[in-house]
Amino acid sequence: MSPKHTTKLKENPFTKRREPLGFMLWLAVAGSSLLFTSIFVIFLVRTHRETGHLIALPDMFWLSTLVILFSSITLHEANLAFTNERFLHYRVFLGATLLLGFMFILLQAGGWMEMINTGIFSGINTSEGFIYLLTGLHLLHILVGVGYLIYLFRKAVRNRTYVDSFVYSVNPPNRLRIKLFTRYWHFTGALWLVVFVFLILLY
Repeated sequence: MSPKHTTKLKENPFTKRREPLGFMLWLAVAGSSLLFTSIFVIFLVRTHRETGHLIALPDMFWLSTLVILFSSITLHEANLAFTNERFLHYRVFLGATLLLGFMFILLQAGGWMEMINTGIFSGINTSEGFIYLLTGLHLLHILVGVGYLIYLFRKAVRNRTYVDSFVYSVNPPNRLRIKLFTRYWHFTGALWLVVFVFLILLY
């Protein structure tokens, strides 16, 4: 077998070895996408059958949208800083992302309280309950992400010296974790945009 042919076999996307964590992340993303798509379909069917009055979404949801978009930017910058060995910038941007994650959770909770206080979501129109289901499931994804952000930030704070940070950064598993988590966080941001736009179009 010629070397050229051997190289082609190694580059074949169907035969090359996959990274397990990356593959698991894509499976989780696909599963979450399928779950939300199913909820969207059921939501549309129930809304079509019911004739109840739909309301405007809470203002808190609009603010949380800006927050999660900005958090994707700060985490992207943190990932770049980590790759380029700018460890102070990495800690700053990672801490900013964590703060924005907490802000998103508080804004979502405020949005729920605003909906509850209006008294409109009384259970008469069951399709309105899907708003709690959609936002609640997404908030669960955010809580998982914030939990891992706390873990990463604690690691970053412990490795304050350049030597400790450098040793931590050159470890391939550490680089992979941050890279995959960045993808996950971007997915949660994109997922919220889809949910938010979907609700805006219907409400």
